[in-house]
Amino acid sequence: MAVIIGVNAYHSDSAACLLVDGRLVAAAEEERFRRVKHWAGFPVEAIRYCLQSAGLRLADVDFVALNQDAKANIGRKLGFMLTKRPDLSMVLDRIKNKRERTGALDELLCAFPEDKFKGSLRPIEHHMAHLASAFCVSPFEQATVLSVDGFGDFASAAWGQGHGNSVEVEDKVYFPHSLGIFYMALTQYLGFPNWGDEYKIMGLAPYGEPRFLNEMRKIVLLQSDGTYKLDLDYFRHHKEKTEDEWDSGEPRVAALYTPKLESLLGPRRDGSAPLEQRHRDMARSVQAMYEEAFFHLLNRLHERHEMDHLALAGGCAMNSVANGKIYKHTPYKKVYIQSAAGDAGGAIGAAYAIESQINPGHVRFQMTHAYFGPEFSDQEIAQLIEEKRKDLIAAGCTIMHHTDEQALLNETAYAIAQGQVIGWFHGRMEWGPRALGNRSILGDPRRADMKDILNIKIKRRESFRPFAPSILRESVSQWFETDDDVPFMMQVYQIRENKRKLIPAVTHVDGSGRLQTVHQTTNPRYYGLIEAFRRLTDIPIVLNTSFNENEPVVCRPAEALDCFLRTKMDVLALGNWLIRRQS
Repeated sequence: MAVIIGVNAYHSDSAACLLVDGRLVAAAEEERFRRVKHWAGFPVEAIRYCLQSAGLRLADVDFVALNQDAKANIGRKLGFMLTKRPDLSMVLDRIKNKRERTGALDELLCAFPEDKFKGSLRPIEHHMAHLASAFCVSPFEQATVLSVDGFGDFASAAWGQGHGNSVEVEDKVYFPHSLGIFYMALTQYLGFPNWGDEYKIMGLAPYGEPRFLNEMRKIVLLQSDGTYKLDLDYFRHHKEKTEDEWDSGEPRVAALYTPKLESLLGPRRDGSAPLEQRHRDMARSVQAMYEEAFFHLLNRLHERHEMDHLALAGGCAMNSVANGKIYKHTPYKKVYIQSAAGDAGGAIGAAYAIESQINPGHVRFQMTHAYFGPEFSDQEIAQLIEEKRKDLIAAGCTIMHHTDEQALLNETAYAIAQGQVIGWFHGRMEWGPRALGNRSILGDPRRADMKDILNIKIKRRESFRPFAPSILRESVSQWFETDDDVPFMMQVYQIRENKRKLIPAVTHVDGSGRLQTVHQTTNPRYYGLIEAFRRLTDIPIVLNTSFNENEPVVCRPAEALDCFLRTKMDVLALGNWLIRRQS
């Protein structure tokens, strides 16, 4: 039996996974346990969960695979240092980071002092881990593989081909050129400074027109071979240290752009200032430039490989708007993006890179669902409810335990149809940033005011950000202009025009929806809930957003109950329990 722990550490979205004989049995992000968004550092709690879920100890582990390799691209690093002469603080910071990464084994041993680790630590180059995370769990026997992100191991993109159980890297885009840095810098310029705020630009873009696309083309320069470069006069990341000390907390990055960007585009937006049409047009232009560069590269790769399947990873693979246009703007016929395409997903990529080395003939594992996190028994939930009973009664709640699952589904579906907001917690937590029906907040997609209701009661987020539809797999082609299978909510597609008025709560201003297809085989309870809602309303869709309130998605029942009590959620479906707040 080969036991492999995969790790994403010392970067945003620290995470761990566990492979046993090539099968992914557990995976989780550290932020869910630490309760700090995008937590960076070494994922001790995620590793602990993975081992406990399989009844294993650190002594049983053969390999720990780390999705970074300080020795990767060393020639490029030295050449850059010698020719560009960056600021000394930047060089010292890189040396410090390298020392931290080489101390990963020490951190592991300190976290598990009772165990003797008999295996070995194996570093895997950052983009190789991304590529393996996409291809090695995909349904494809061969495919073009592409990773695009900010930076990792001195590169911002890599591509090649996947065959059987292995990935061959052909080429890369190296530091300091990066589509991820471009998108992050413009996100900061538009007044959204937090790590991971790029999705806000995607949500804002449909409200504008690409009036600034010509200016964007001065910033991102497309090359004849399909790659791209940045006009570095607009950026600071290659000259100065821009990352704050992350250690064991939320990542923070200083402004990546120079005053020249403001000379080109006008004054930056302060985060507290109201959004003007100029900002909406800028967001649309940023998204349009990203798509132009992304499809430029994809089309060249298709010409080169003549393959119709694409496996995609990296932080930029979270751009669900661009992903939904791949079939329209490139010849690719099938795309696979696993549920944690960003840095967290590098944990499974590193693990599968090792697995393919030690067992090249193994039967491929296919990730058809994302439910690899912690789960909790009915008895554990019952104990929590008993402990919190006084608080629940004081809050005017009624509590009911269901032994009949269909009755629970029917009652919850009826509450949704009545316009109530439901906290939905069951089964294993999702792997990746999306709530996919196990740690979700649900609402009625038919209500035009549901977005406002959710923001008033729970979310308190920007009004321009859309909410997503979860739909029964068999109904996709009737409601969307596609029949693609999108189980991980990684693609945005157009909703059919004649259906948009029926589901305004999940229809964005441009007529699109970030699709999640729900299968009976992979999540029977969530499927059953949507089917119960369909029987009531003739709508095979519910509104789905993550179960949280400006925090990481809830992991444990106690966090779900706390979120329910401090917000104005109407109903909490906690395993087999229904808790109702009386109006």
